[in-house]
Amino acid sequence: MDAKYSGEMLKHLEKQNELLMDAYRSMSHELHKLQVEEEMLMRKFYELMSAQGFTKKDGVGKDASGDNRSGESTAPVIKDGDELQ
Repeated sequence: MDAKYSGEMLKHLEKQNELLMDAYRSMSHELHKLQVEEEMLMRKFYELMSAQGFTKKDGVGKDASGDNRSGESTAPVIKDGDELQ
């Protein structure tokens, strides 16, 4: 590379680095917001399922975090025309 262009190239690369870091921070912040929202929605969903009686309250099949990890869904299956009782 020609020495006379190295200064311009350095400035260009520094600008690109700054733009990439801004994009990284922005995406990282958005990811964190979505993770918090997911956790809130999962807690609300669990509360709803508990209120409807679809979750096991005895702790069987739950890990330390309280999540059901047995691989079996407790969600009701509704066919066309059927109503949830």
